[in-house]
Amino acid sequence: MKKSELRKLYLERRKSLSNEDIFKLSHDIFDQFIQYFKLLPNQKIHLFIQIKKFKEINTQLFIDYFLNQNIRVFVPKIVAEKLISVEIFNETQFEINSWSILEPVCNDDSGVSDFDYVITPLLYCDLKGNRVGYGKGFYDGFFETVSSKTKKIGVNYFNPDENIDDVWENDIPLDYLVTPTDVLSFAGGSE
Repeated sequence: MKKSELRKLYLERRKSLSNEDIFKLSHDIFDQFIQYFKLLPNQKIHLFIQIKKFKEINTQLFIDYFLNQNIRVFVPKIVAEKLISVEIFNETQFEINSWSILEPVCNDDSGVSDFDYVITPLLYCDLKGNRVGYGKGFYDGFFETVSSKTKKIGVNYFNPDENIDDVWENDIPLDYLVTPTDVLSFAGGSE
């Protein structure tokens, strides 16, 4: 299927989820992630903040856990049409931007590129790690700036069952996909 068709299909599937579904599935995804990946203090993890109106996975579970484990946490912020990475702490101040997305007040790009993991939002991911996002291209641009050793991880409520027919030359595939029931590796091995 084409990205536009998959985007529409999975936006609809996501809309059908209840708040209880999101709560349970988010916890299941978090548990899969924690069981599969070997996390250590001082690792650097970049991850998105949930957009509730889009019924995204609740990443606050991840953020709280990482901060409690002394893992460095970075979140995205769009500044001048570019995705930057801002390090956050327990005392970080947040605000809601013009798109109704929660983000840090600070506009200082951390300059970090050697993340251990980047946990990325998506609507769909196929069995080759190709991702369908919201169509803005922010994460493809961001992936170009991170270390080749950084593990790019998608999180999704749904397992892949369709191929993406219109993968573009500049699309950067994921290394892993975490769902409520599986961790799929596209990187040729386990963590």
